[in-house]
Amino acid sequence: MKVAIVGVGSVATGSYLPYLATRDDVELLYYNRTPEKARKAADTFGGTVADSLQDLCGHNPDTCLVLTRETDRHEAAMQLLDLAPKRAFFEKPLVAMAGQANVSEEDFFLGKEILGKAAECKCETAMVFNYRFFEQTVRAQRIREERGLGDVVQVTGLVNYACWSHCIDLIHFFGGRIEEMSALAGDTVRSGAGNESADAALAFKLAGGGAGTIVGTAGPKFSYPLFELTISFENGRVSFRGLDGDLEVLDYNGDTHENYAISRQWSRWDQYKSSFGNSLAAYLDTVSADAPPPVPGMAGLRELQFEAAFRKAIRTGVPVRPDDDFPCE
Repeated sequence: MKVAIVGVGSVATGSYLPYLATRDDVELLYYNRTPEKARKAADTFGGTVADSLQDLCGHNPDTCLVLTRETDRHEAAMQLLDLAPKRAFFEKPLVAMAGQANVSEEDFFLGKEILGKAAECKCETAMVFNYRFFEQTVRAQRIREERGLGDVVQVTGLVNYACWSHCIDLIHFFGGRIEEMSALAGDTVRSGAGNESADAALAFKLAGGGAGTIVGTAGPKFSYPLFELTISFENGRVSFRGLDGDLEVLDYNGDTHENYAISRQWSRWDQYKSSFGNSLAAYLDTVSADAPPPVPGMAGLRELQFEAAFRKAIRTGVPVRPDDDFPCE
């Protein structure tokens, strides 16, 4: 299987290539605007460096992983799609021209342009959203299904903007589409770990009838949990805390209160890194089987839709219906 890497920066070398290099069935190809970075990656992880995107696609890769900075991803994706690759897999968020802490309404339309062009050239798209592959997320979904916890009725969250797009995706993953939202932002802009934005609070209604609230902030220190999510179902609820925190389960059917911990000898950053391997393994399995990806490109556009509607709700001070103002189809 030929896997092309578009954008060979720290995300590629730190989170993707350590796993991909362990796969005997993967042949790595690289393209980067700064050729030295691509050559260094090839020296470290093995593989072939391409002189251009045309050269990269000339190797007929089975999939192209677009791992550029989110500020550069629209340009890179559109140039790649001019060459009609078979598949494209994107880092998150799909587009963020001013960085992940400040996704704009325009970013949604740029993301939609990417997926539209991919559809025109029959390129299958996928997203990473590796939080879906955390051990605790997988366990929570399995418990929900096995114990019949039912539909989501309520969500609450406190989220550092570094985890913002992932937690939005988790809300979609568990609760489905957002029907309507209202939002307010604070006056003070806070900065943390390269993310600078005002704290903001959002209330939303799920298309399935549930409701939720989530607060976005750049304030929490990275040495502490970066997000907290509680998802209430018809017959129970689950709570997550951080990258390696316990999973709390309240099972109304079984009348039980349970806590699940991951093995304590692993740091949260080990958990984070391993989630990329889990995400890539699931994705490459579908590439091998010529099956739909586990996280489709549309999940990336839905996340941008949420963010665009959120920003508009803050800007206008009135409720926003995402599917009306930012239609994905």
